[in-house]
Amino acid sequence: MDTAPGSTFKPEIDVRLFAAARLIAGSVVVVRAADVSEVRARLSAQFGDCMARVLSVSGIWVNGEPASDSHRLATNDEVAVIPPVSGGCR
Repeated sequence: MDTAPGSTFKPEIDVRLFAAARLIAGSVVVVRAADVSEVRARLSAQFGDCMARVLSVSGIWVNGEPASDSHRLATNDEVAVIPPVSGGCR
């Protein structure tokens, strides 16, 4: 398994969704992504503009810690999308 920067390895990641994101897509979505920004892009492509808006204001956590978009992902990472507590997408 190659997870070095510039690698094309994209692990299969279970993304746990909460609040508004869960209403759009369910509780868990599986994506192949090299980093957090790719998780956002794949979820937006799969679930549309409403998901993209929710993701734009959501925090992404990897293994229980806040993660930036450039955070590289590895097999067995736990990814969670945490939208703001109130609000959603119409």
